Amino acid sequence: MSEEVPGPVIAISSHVVHGSVGNRAAVFALETLGHQVWSLPTVLMPWHPGHGPSTRMVFPDDTFSRVIDDMIASPKLGEVKGVLTGYFGSPGQPAAVARLIRALKEKNPDLVYVCDPVMGDTGGLYVPEATAGAIRDHLIPLATLATPNRFELAWLSGAPLEDNNQIIDAALALGPSRMLVTSAFAMMAGGTGNLFLSGRNALLAEHRAIGNPPNGLGDLLASVFLSRLLSGMDEEKALQLATASVFELIARTARRGGDELTLASDAASLSRPMAMVQMRRLLHPSARRPR
Repeated sequence: MSEEVPGPVIAISSHVVHGSVGNRAAVFALETLGHQVWSLPTVLMPWHPGHGPSTRMVFPDDTFSRVIDDMIASPKLGEVKGVLTGYFGSPGQPAAVARLIRALKEKNPDLVYVCDPVMGDTGGLYVPEATAGAIRDHLIPLATLATPNRFELAWLSGAPLEDNNQIIDAALALGPSRMLVTSAFAMMAGGTGNLFLSGRNALLAEHRAIGNPPNGLGDLLASVFLSRLLSGMDEEKALQLATASVFELIARTARRGGDELTLASDAASLSRPMAMVQMRRLLHPSARRPR
């Protein structure tokens, strides 16, 4: 009996020469978990700008669009099972990628598209507002799953998010059938959480917070969660394992005093995480009784 090989995944995000952010994190995780990956960079940088001056190389929009056209014309397009998008280098790129997503869905209606709207954090937007708006307008409506952090969800929804009920309401209003919101409010003291919402579940995965974590955690979580879903794993188990993998990698990196995720040294944490994650079921809005 031949071993089943997971279907290919397209990963579209930033690429750095040194470090473990953007597609450097996502592609490593997906390949470690057995996927063939088509990797398309949106911008090239020496390293994450948080480590010092980092010159951006961005493809002209017409060149990027022609690459998308080549991918759409590929006879192998129908083999693709999933897509992950992250950081974009210009406002024109999301519209081009939206054409690719629509073409993929025509070939495979069961395509899983994960939109990680990498646009900002507690300090505000770190992409131009036009780029953030393009992600919101072109890609969020096509997403099977969106994975914003709490700030990004607040920006996308235009709503203040001061508790998990407000996060749930904003996530439902945004549109994708499944949402995974990072940096949600934890119930445990000194913790942080990932809040997942679907038509059936409102789940909170919690672990203790680690100070000054490295960059790339959102890229890593989105890619591992996508892989678990593509494997056919149920949502609760997929959330638990993906959260455990990321937490374990943060903890191991912190123990070494590293400022970049130590993916190569800790690849086993992606496939067989041992970290403990507290899982909680929250009240889904469909179960709320009217007052």
